[in-house]
Amino acid sequence: QVQLVESGGGLVQPGGSLRLSCATSRSIFGFDYMHWYQQAPGKQRELVAGIDSGGNRNYADSVKGRFTIGRDGAKNTVYLQMNSLKPEDTAVYYCHGRSALEDYWGQGTQVTVSS
Repeated sequence: QVQLVESGGGLVQPGGSLRLSCATSRSIFGFDYMHWYQQAPGKQRELVAGIDSGGNRNYADSVKGRFTIGRDGAKNTVYLQMNSLKPEDTAVYYCHGRSALEDYWGQGTQVTVSS
């Protein structure tokens, strides 16, 4: 069974940075797409950033220029580097992978941006 495990969340002040990690139990190149989603309290889960098997990246408008999605094939890990964090970035962040029409989710990691 494919597993995705997020880490790296925490409490950070506005303007600060965090790097989230998503470790997978199989090669990340076996996924057609990998994404990071955020879900704030009382809101729907929203796409933040994605990367496909060819390395093409896409971002939500709200995070462009601040967040960067990356990957390390040797470590089977996808990252989300988050800079210039704002209070409205506060949410649970989920890692998602899609492979052959199957969807896989991590358990989520909490990010809180507050002074």
